Amino acid sequence: MKANPIAAAALVVLGATAPALAHTGHGDAQGIVHGFIHPLGGLDHLLAMVAVGLFAAHLGGRAVWAVPATFVTLMALGGALGMNSVGLPHVETGIALSVVVFGAILAAGVALPVGLAAGLVGFFAIFHGQAHGAEMPAGASGVAYAAGFMIATAALHGAGIALGLGAGRLASMRAVRIGGAAMAAAGVGLLAGWI
Repeated sequence: MKANPIAAAALVVLGATAPALAHTGHGDAQGIVHGFIHPLGGLDHLLAMVAVGLFAAHLGGRAVWAVPATFVTLMALGGALGMNSVGLPHVETGIALSVVVFGAILAAGVALPVGLAAGLVGFFAIFHGQAHGAEMPAGASGVAYAAGFMIATAALHGAGIALGLGAGRLASMRAVRIGGAAMAAAGVGLLAGWI
């Protein structure tokens, strides 16, 4: 059986955090743990991160790395804004709307040029990052906290990429479209306050 390089990379990223997590009680370790857990604690973040990976896999080629890398980079910028108490209008709405938009794109099977796809995910990444940064625990190291939420986000993107590439190989893109429609519906529920 041939190894999946994306899944292997995601496991390496997750494994690289183990030494930092072993020394709890220190500012950096506390920061990276809290940062890593934060994106995993909300349905809105989970759905959006996996959707970005699925979208990148759907586009293929350069998009497989460029789209998630753009998200993580601009999310870090948003995180810096949040850590420095710079507010953005309608952050929670922007996050919920990202779930709707990413889900709808997957459901429709839209294939955007790489630059436009990266710009779209980058726009929403700023909202996700601002929320992460604004919720940084007191006493946590900002750099470690940011590293934690960036690693978790990259791992979720990797999971989405692995799912997307696997679906493509199995010719089950219909499942990705159905999943995208479910994500978009969940995003509408988040916007409406039902979820």
